Amino acid sequence: MADSRDKGLRINKQIRVREVRLIDDLGEQRGVVPTINAYEMAQNRNLDLVEVAPTANPPVCKILDYGKYKFEQEKKLRDSKKSQKTIKLKEIRMQPKIGTGDLDFKAKHVQEFLEQGNKVKVTIRFRGRELAHTELGYGVLDEVLKRLDCGYNVEKKPAMEGRFMSMILTPKAKK
Repeated sequence: MADSRDKGLRINKQIRVREVRLIDDLGEQRGVVPTINAYEMAQNRNLDLVEVAPTANPPVCKILDYGKYKFEQEKKLRDSKKSQKTIKLKEIRMQPKIGTGDLDFKAKHVQEFLEQGNKVKVTIRFRGRELAHTELGYGVLDEVLKRLDCGYNVEKKPAMEGRFMSMILTPKAKK
């Protein structure tokens, strides 16, 4: 019974209020009933009294098979996790003095990551006196954007973060 407390659900004798709003095993409202009577009804049907809405006034309880209910909840959780798509953040690093061939290569990788549905963080690292010429970094990031074919959104515009300048691109939603 310790697992029922983990999820915040109280069952049977753990319910310590005087009255509850009861829904029976057929899904019909029974109204506000003393907790003892509701518990006895559940016992007569070999089922459990489960508190499904503890914050309501009075709390809402259902008569059901707790094991089956818990299994259904876990199944719904698993199914919702399956349908979620995890978006990864990929990072491409370069320097402000990057050559055109290297820039083409890096832009091609950014393109591939966006087509796969990943977010891409394009970062430029400044070293030494390069920090005095941050406008070169903005120019390189603009060049990267010009070389991209597919649709993208700029989630975070180019900005300095210490010795790094970065921007974040996300793929456009497919219709």
